[in-house]
Amino acid sequence: MLVRLLYASRAVDTSPDAIESILAQSRQHNPVTGITGILCYGGGIFLQAIEGGRQQVSDLFGHIQQDVRHKDVVLLHFEEIFERRFGGWTMGQVNLSKLNHSILLKYSEKPELDPYAVSGKVSLALLEDLMATAAICGRV
Repeated sequence: MLVRLLYASRAVDTSPDAIESILAQSRQHNPVTGITGILCYGGGIFLQAIEGGRQQVSDLFGHIQQDVRHKDVVLLHFEEIFERRFGGWTMGQVNLSKLNHSILLKYSEKPELDPYAVSGKVSLALLEDLMATAAICGRV
């Protein structure tokens, strides 16, 4: 059974090397476990969707909750799915520097990434909009 989980967290270390380390680890580990997904990072906040088998997604989310590189980890949305939306990525990254801030304003009060201030469904819609309009790095 396939599931999709969406969560938000705050980066403990916001340096480019620390963020790249998280992405590199995801891209190495996820193919082995059948996990696909997309990561959006901006302003010290991660918004991530992960898809795969129920047990694998649950295990990964448990690991993220214990990861010292993340704080304020919040589950935003969880659902059983018929097919993957992010199947082309082991862990794609939305490039926020290439996006029009009006996309963020479409979903929130301010033109900044803040999944803590909106519902999980709104955050998922934002991710899908970002996929359609922003540059994505890390496609398989």
